[in-house]
Amino acid sequence: MDFSFSEEQTLLADSVEKFVANDYPFETRQQLARSGPGYGEANWRTFAELGWLGIPFAEDDGGFGGGAVDLMILMEHFGKGLVVEPYLSSVVLAGGALKAAGTKAQKSRWLTGIIDGSVQGALAFAEPQGRFNLADLVTTASARDGGFVLNGAKCVVLGAPCADFLVVSARTSGAQRDPEGISLFLVPSDAAGVTRRDYPTVDAFRASEIAFDAVALDRDALIGEEGGAYRILEQVIDLGILAVGAEAVGCMEVLYKATVEYCKTRQQFGQPIGKFQVLQHRMVDMFMEHEQSKSLMYMAAMRLDEGYDDAAKKAVSAFKVQVGKSGRFVGQSAVQLHGGMGMTDELNVGHYFKRLTTIDTLFGNVDFHLKRFGAL
Repeated sequence: MDFSFSEEQTLLADSVEKFVANDYPFETRQQLARSGPGYGEANWRTFAELGWLGIPFAEDDGGFGGGAVDLMILMEHFGKGLVVEPYLSSVVLAGGALKAAGTKAQKSRWLTGIIDGSVQGALAFAEPQGRFNLADLVTTASARDGGFVLNGAKCVVLGAPCADFLVVSARTSGAQRDPEGISLFLVPSDAAGVTRRDYPTVDAFRASEIAFDAVALDRDALIGEEGGAYRILEQVIDLGILAVGAEAVGCMEVLYKATVEYCKTRQQFGQPIGKFQVLQHRMVDMFMEHEQSKSLMYMAAMRLDEGYDDAAKKAVSAFKVQVGKSGRFVGQSAVQLHGGMGMTDELNVGHYFKRLTTIDTLFGNVDFHLKRFGAL
């Protein structure tokens, strides 16, 4: 298979790499994470000017017509810099739902704003009882007066504190775990009946717990076909898995390279600890885990670009399992070989490990995706 990038993809990789190297040092990232919004608003405008916010969207919608491979390239470099800007929540998840099933009017109002950086969105899909099952919903949308009334609650809504609108999954018919009968709705963040509790996550991102109490929605708030949103939701989440998985691959590369460099300089018993054979074996294992994850990343991206079918779903789940296992091994090994300083707040190693640990549980952990892979 041909794994070489096109000229445009190579230019994209170079531009993101330069941004992370020149404009996103670890100290700056930490300052942004502790700021009010939790990210750099100037950086977000830069993303829009460089066209990064429009990469996954069709040219007819004002985007650049990029695919899964383009998203993979971008997110891998974001992972290397531990970028905290809400690209995943706004562009990949909320924007992905609009891209897949939004009407022309919905895209004109919201998707255009995502692409030019003036609007942000968030996907509210997870519920406490769901345990990674996208169909397990108790949030309901009841038909009333030609529209809908939304009631329920969502947990760990990534990017919600800075979102202008929410894409909310709700049950319009069927039993609690029935894949049929799920619908998606566009809900302005400031709509009457929406209450939000914001908090920082362990990996320095922002999320919210959101409650919906008799939120009145017009008929045009419905995204796609009523009751037929499960496949759309599944496809969007799988693209999100590719995005965070690529981010994890970038994190692993930084960790194993930083560990190798540290072991070349750290002296013990009169020589660098990198000369001890047992540590050399550990660093080789870290390298191999990263390479295996990267190979599955390429496969998952290419399968998604070929079309969303069972083969693509299997590739995504296989990639998520590999990233979960490899991320844990690489992160733990990096911390261990750095010693006690590995978990200090001043050193970036512990922060990469936190991000890898969070990615392991996002959109389904190792056990969940092993079962999904087997079922497929």
